[in-house]
Amino acid sequence: MTFVIPSDLAPEVYPLAWVVGTWEGHGVVDYPGIDAADFRQRVVFDHDGGPYLIYSSTITLMGPDGEEGQVWSQESGFWRVAPSAPEGVTLQDFQHPLEVVLADASGLLTAYFGAVGNGRIDLATRFAAATESGPDVRGATRMYGNVGGELMWAWDLAAFGQELQSYASARLSRVEGPEVPDAPEES
Repeated sequence: MTFVIPSDLAPEVYPLAWVVGTWEGHGVVDYPGIDAADFRQRVVFDHDGGPYLIYSSTITLMGPDGEEGQVWSQESGFWRVAPSAPEGVTLQDFQHPLEVVLADASGLLTAYFGAVGNGRIDLATRFAAATESGPDVRGATRMYGNVGGELMWAWDLAAFGQELQSYASARLSRVEGPEVPDAPEES
């Protein structure tokens, strides 16, 4: 996957430069007590020059004929490469520690820690907290990977009395991002 590190991207987040941009695609949600459903997703990883990425995601269910249905999930937050790994976490030489804070419109606030390296991101919850009417989530893991230039992700969830298991996954293509310079013309 060819990508450009934006000139105003903070050096602290260079390990995440490959995700900067807007991604769209399809996925599926399937969890005990929730009817399996196909969805569309739009994810934006942006920056303002600070030592973090600004993240937003909207998942919209698809109707039986592929038409856009109701919004299933809306979350936003911040991703940053941490100065060091949390105690007890060992990283490979190619990995950098990662901290992510997400807020979901359903009333869920989640902090993740993990690692980024070699086109892969692995996250696990540090804590999950909900408003009084928010979802009962006890923990989660997420994995993001660059597979052939596409962003693929999987989300496992421990919620609603269930043990940690597959909840949702998707395959996204970059639709906007830092421009890749044209190759020079040969003379």
